[in-house]
Amino acid sequence: MINRPFLRTLNVLGCVAFGIFWVLAVFPTVPFMPVGRTAGSLLGAMLMVLFRVISPEDAYAAIDLPIIGLLFGTMVVSIFLERADMFKYLGNLLSWKSRGSKDLLFRVCIVSAIASALFTNDTCCVVLTEFILKVARQNNLPPQPFLLALATSSNIGSAATPIGNPQNLVIAVESGISFGQFLLGVFPAMIVGVLTNAAILLCYFWKYLSVEKDQEGGQPAGPEVVADDEVTSHRFTPARMSHVSSLNPDDMDCISEPIIRSNSVRSTSANENLRSRSVNSEADIQLAIKSLRASSMSHEMVEVSTVTDRRDEGASSRKFTRTASQQRSVIIEDSPPSPASNGDKEKEDEVAEKRWRVFVWKTAVYLITLGMLIALLMGLNMSWTAITAALVLLALDFTDAQACLEKVSYSLLIFFCGMFITVDGFNKTGIPNTLWELVEPYSRIDSAKGVALLAVVILILSNVASNVPTVLLLGTRVAASAAAISHDSERKAWLILAWVSTVAGNLTLLGSAANLIVCEQARRAQFFGYNLSFWSHLRFGVPSTIVVTAIGLLIVTSY
Repeated sequence: MINRPFLRTLNVLGCVAFGIFWVLAVFPTVPFMPVGRTAGSLLGAMLMVLFRVISPEDAYAAIDLPIIGLLFGTMVVSIFLERADMFKYLGNLLSWKSRGSKDLLFRVCIVSAIASALFTNDTCCVVLTEFILKVARQNNLPPQPFLLALATSSNIGSAATPIGNPQNLVIAVESGISFGQFLLGVFPAMIVGVLTNAAILLCYFWKYLSVEKDQEGGQPAGPEVVADDEVTSHRFTPARMSHVSSLNPDDMDCISEPIIRSNSVRSTSANENLRSRSVNSEADIQLAIKSLRASSMSHEMVEVSTVTDRRDEGASSRKFTRTASQQRSVIIEDSPPSPASNGDKEKEDEVAEKRWRVFVWKTAVYLITLGMLIALLMGLNMSWTAITAALVLLALDFTDAQACLEKVSYSLLIFFCGMFITVDGFNKTGIPNTLWELVEPYSRIDSAKGVALLAVVILILSNVASNVPTVLLLGTRVAASAAAISHDSERKAWLILAWVSTVAGNLTLLGSAANLIVCEQARRAQFFGYNLSFWSHLRFGVPSTIVVTAIGLLIVTSY
């Protein structure tokens, strides 16, 4: 029999291991050990085994493989959806026929919430942050309200489904609640929460969103024209690319040079910028065709073309240099259909075939993803459904899967493995049980006061220890307490935990990984960089989190 001093020593060592894990998970760049969250979770797990708080066999058993499989499957599906331009279409939807800054802010809230519910909040924030920054800068709008809208709405929207965020994955697997039951229980609260959050954003930033309209005399600022090199320089920007961006850099300058001006254009100054002009008259097109034929006969790389520009006071001539390939690009873009050679027809057929293959591939990706969602709604095993969809997508790609699999966030999967072991070891110390026994009599969900106290405990722990460890620590205890009331109360307790632990991420900048992703992506964005500070997020996050959490609890508890 193990004596008490030894048990106390194990408890102390277990607390030390969990404390190290907590510090590195919440503050991954601490000066004394800046190793990051993943290494911190592995260090905590290793210390739990070395301190004999948990045995090696129990450590392996603590890793929840269904959750790891579900995470892996959803990551692969999200990667294929990004390759299939799903997020580019979502980005274009934000600015399509926008009616001003307030309409744009409302769209960001709705689109990011729905996308997060289907594709996880972290993925949504990664791919949409730079695009939202670009749209805000182009319209001369302050980026802060739109970044806050993306981060907070992504967190709220991800609460609606088990695949929306990691803590929901844990809850769905541990509780056995089906995808459909989870959706029915939280989706109404999510919709009301997103609309409430959007209303708070509009009230909070109303003057900032109206200042440009006032300065422009009642006309909203229109979108600026962004240079193609700015658009294509982003690692991923869901924006429509210009045809010029596919050419060689040497060709781009000449393509954008004025080729000829129409006779109907009035006289302008000599310093006028002519980069957006192109061939307009058929006579000029025929002249370009003749020049191209002459260049192809002589195999010369450079040709000097003289264009006569008639103005009101007389005629003047300009010379500019173009290569044969540049003239050919101009004819392809601007000339009407003309008899083509066999080689050109073959190239056109090849391009059409490639476009058709891309269309079929994208359609297959969307259909497989839709099939995965239908299977989840039918109540099939969530982990194996996601893994099956991922493997089908990899098989239909007909290429080496290494390039795709390299984009999977294996560091996150390893972080979860280490966290499972660390939290299980901390549970074995008995300290979480002791603390819960002090709170449990006052936090039963059969009363309004109990629900309020439970929500406060979850809210604080989610920001102190992060939301996933909070779910791992409280999940079974909250469910067991509610199960003593009724079976329906147990399911309701899991849904309350899912809702509050997710919305709690909006309280501070450190409360959610999605917040940190938006902050880092915005700070590192080229040409449109913006620093979202901790205090600017806190000033909005506190009132929004309290109001949205309270309204959502009323809806979830009434389910």
